[in-house]
Amino acid sequence: MRILIIGGSGFLGAELVRQAAAAGHATAATFAAKPGTVAATWHALDLRDSERAEVVVAEVDPQLIVNATSGGSDWAVTAEGPIRLAMAAARYGCRLVHVSSDAVFSGRRVHYDESCLPDPVTPYGAAKAAAETGIRLAYPDAVIARTSLIIGDWRSEHVRLVHDLVAGCRDGFLFTDDIRCPVHVIDLAAVLLELGSGEANGVHHLGGADAVSRHELGTLIASRDGLDASQLPAGLRADSPVPGALDVRLNSRATQRKLHTTLRGARQFLAVGYSSPS
Repeated sequence: MRILIIGGSGFLGAELVRQAAAAGHATAATFAAKPGTVAATWHALDLRDSERAEVVVAEVDPQLIVNATSGGSDWAVTAEGPIRLAMAAARYGCRLVHVSSDAVFSGRRVHYDESCLPDPVTPYGAAKAAAETGIRLAYPDAVIARTSLIIGDWRSEHVRLVHDLVAGCRDGFLFTDDIRCPVHVIDLAAVLLELGSGEANGVHHLGGADAVSRHELGTLIASRDGLDASQLPAGLRADSPVPGALDVRLNSRATQRKLHTTLRGARQFLAVGYSSPS
């Protein structure tokens, strides 16, 4: 299968490229600043360029596109770019898996399955929700995969934050009232490729099996990495000016029942001495 990974030089994208290439797929990937280090055919792509996405799709002629870009609250990258990509995928008859986020939810109802409608409370969440709406209109056969905090090695922003907080080289807190369902990057990449290689479409939730606070997550990461977890400062998001939902728990059971890959929980994949699959 010919696979095109959009955002292949990022944390999730690099794992997607690694797994796709290891499985013997002809793998191409895009980058915004510089190519990744994993062996693939690399193409420069700025999703703010209204024409470049279709050019890359035409050049690669993929059977599957996985969009793993992360543009933060940049509306042009996070909202508009994926919609143009979906239009190109529909035009060229490629399967499309778009990675979305639990940031599309406010946390007011805590537990969210695939039938729940977005109600974002941050600019990033609003951009992700807009992308979902546009993709579903432009390409109804696309897969929209909502996920949560992505964990792995030092390339994960959440892992880097824990190391920096313990070392005292970054200010901040890990909130004890901010609950999510973290997922391991290896599991997430495998599931995205699994969904893309089948006949799935529509919205799928890909959260890990455990709901944990950001502080508990930090403690698990510190313990795994041999750091002093007592050095992690705790706080309440409810007392913070930082915007964002408090408790968002993705119910991924419906999707998990259809998958061969298991979405492990953070308490499992971060357990001291636990060996993750490669």
